[in-house]
Amino acid sequence: MNFFERQAAARRTTRRLIVLFGAAVLAIVLVVDAAVLFALGLQVPSDTMQYGGVDQFAAAHAGLLAVTSLATLAVIGAASLVRIGSLRAGGAAVAQRLGGSRVEEDTRDPQLKRLRNVVEEIAIAASTPVPEIFVLNAEPGINAFAAGYSTSDAAIAVTRGALEQLNRDELQGVIAHEFSHLLNGDTRLNIQLMGLLFGILVLGVTGRKVLQFGRRGRDSKEAGAVLLIALVLLIVGYVGVFFGRLIKAGVSRSREYLADASAVQFTRQTRGIAGALKKIAGVQDGSRLGSGDTEEVSHMLFGDGIGYSRLWATHPPLVDRIRALDPAFDPRTLVSLRQQWRTSPPSGLLEDQALGLDAPRASLTGTSRPSLPLASGTLHQQAGRFDAGIDEAARIHAALPAKLVDAAHAHDGAMALLLALLLDGDAGLREQQRDSIASGLGAAVAEAALALQPQTAALHPLLRLPLASLAFPALRQRPAAELDRFVATCDALIHADGAVGLFEYCLGRLLERQVVEALDPARRRPDGRRKLAQSRDALRDLFAVLAEHGHGDRDAARRAFVAGLHVVLPNEAFEYRPPRDWVAALDRSLDEIDRLAPLAKQMLVDGLAEACSHDGRISVAEAELLRTVCACLHCPLPPLLGGR
Repeated sequence: MNFFERQAAARRTTRRLIVLFGAAVLAIVLVVDAAVLFALGLQVPSDTMQYGGVDQFAAAHAGLLAVTSLATLAVIGAASLVRIGSLRAGGAAVAQRLGGSRVEEDTRDPQLKRLRNVVEEIAIAASTPVPEIFVLNAEPGINAFAAGYSTSDAAIAVTRGALEQLNRDELQGVIAHEFSHLLNGDTRLNIQLMGLLFGILVLGVTGRKVLQFGRRGRDSKEAGAVLLIALVLLIVGYVGVFFGRLIKAGVSRSREYLADASAVQFTRQTRGIAGALKKIAGVQDGSRLGSGDTEEVSHMLFGDGIGYSRLWATHPPLVDRIRALDPAFDPRTLVSLRQQWRTSPPSGLLEDQALGLDAPRASLTGTSRPSLPLASGTLHQQAGRFDAGIDEAARIHAALPAKLVDAAHAHDGAMALLLALLLDGDAGLREQQRDSIASGLGAAVAEAALALQPQTAALHPLLRLPLASLAFPALRQRPAAELDRFVATCDALIHADGAVGLFEYCLGRLLERQVVEALDPARRRPDGRRKLAQSRDALRDLFAVLAEHGHGDRDAARRAFVAGLHVVLPNEAFEYRPPRDWVAALDRSLDEIDRLAPLAKQMLVDGLAEACSHDGRISVAEAELLRTVCACLHCPLPPLLGGR
């Protein structure tokens, strides 16, 4: 199943979640109403007989029951909204709630540096922003999770046990598993699920608090009433727990198999993720988490963090997951592994050294620069799908100059690096741009950008956007006001010569989608419902701009334009007429196509791939624009390095 099919499946899961949540709320309201009727019957036992039975008794107190029902609904709704609001900041808020410590971009800790390198390589492979990275230092078990409304505000957290016990291949498999959840839209659903579940659990939580209060005040006259209220709320709470675990089990279980399969497609090997699952089954701490909030996030973990029974399990059995990856696996081998690891726990770094996984990653062939133009290869099968080239991404990562990577990771260097990418080759214009930087961000940032400019100017064009993506996490840590000044300064640099180049446009758009959007991630709607025919004008302009920038010959551009749109809207004819103001036209088009339905987006990306590869080769302009379009669609796109 590809990215767009998973997005459509996530939408169906959301609808099922709403139905289950509605059933849970209805059950809770009925239990509360029944408790109220029971309390009234105890208070005036003769009333039930007076009204001729329970039905008439309930009808006589319909007004009170209506008030009780509305109050219960209000409490559940308010609790859900408050919890969702507390997670509005995105994935980082979830990781910090569980005690996660942020991994700094310039860390020198070997385990943390290995983790960051793995995350960055997979982000490059999927053409997504590098998520924030957290470590749960107090957790010795092997586990991980991803959280966030979209890839722009995503966070990935791993336990200290995973860092210490998994080798690089295994860690890569776990991280790839979590990336698949990010790309599939599972993480947005997980945050919504956390909020909704808190709403149906809040009455039970309140019951426990009231019971604690009642025990402390058991000598008071109101003790009996307080304990009765607590008992009722606890019963209601068990109803919430029942439905909450049922919902989590129903939503989560099938997604784990798909995420495992996607991880294999990302990494192109099964030994990594299968090895991680075997270690979970064999080490003493397994995947258990000791945090008090584990119940709340159990559905979003890599492994079962609680140890639910099979009925409530949010994850398939470990042996089943391993066999799906390694059909020849014999569960009896776990006995010997447990004995081995009980006396000598696994060490990921030592295994890396023994297996040679800690060796420097291979750089790009020859001069570390892919040849141009690029062969189209299997672009149709790559765009929007999970078989990302992790090996190609590792080569790109290794080809980036160390000085520029260090700048991307540094809090003070990230802004200077991106500004350096926008500096012009003309010395006079560059001096004018320097003044704009100094005016907006200070002289120190301007000088740092100028110092990096010679290396960014020498950088191969296809390495520019991957390098910029490494700087985005450090940018997202900046205060909103400072980030606004930075974006305004970038805009001034882009327009300094009175024209907008395609790379400048792409970098500006990526800043907007992958950095600025993260300031308020909850506002973004993940998917629209528009059909392709409803976006006819936007599609025409998008394909015209792509064809014009990707071909120097007008006839070749027209053929690519027609071939691409024929895939998207085969029954309609379009005249190739590139818009005069291509920047404004592209802005309108990209905003509109993100409102397309998931499967419509798939057809669009297939059409763009056809237009790009129509002449059998892909130019840098096409590669950069295609990467930007896919980023605006929040869609993965592997590195385009077909002809090295």
